[in-house]
Amino acid sequence: MNNKLFDSELKVMDVLWKEGDSTAKHIAEILGKEVGWNVNTTYTLIKRCIKKGAIARSEPNFMCHALILKEEVQEAETDELINKIYDGSADKLFAALLGRKKLSADQIEKLKQIVGELE
Repeated sequence: MNNKLFDSELKVMDVLWKEGDSTAKHIAEILGKEVGWNVNTTYTLIKRCIKKGAIARSEPNFMCHALILKEEVQEAETDELINKIYDGSADKLFAALLGRKKLSADQIEKLKQIVGELE
């Protein structure tokens, strides 16, 4: 992928990640209902994603296929957040997340398991 995806482009990608390969028309219908976008807006965003190497287009029917995984985008966005806001320190991000809300015993146990798996 060439460039970072903007929030609007991520909405298009999210449809593909949830629905699988879809026609541009189907993506436009979903985003029309969910976000209120018209068809032209959605098609423009699909074309931007194609230019960035995030979507492949095939015929017939302007079929769209995601070329990147959601997990790849999540990882890149998380890395960017850690670098931009937390000086590259994942433990600062983790501490900030944990300090925001009271966690249940189950959530704490799940976090302990995740940390245990990393060791």
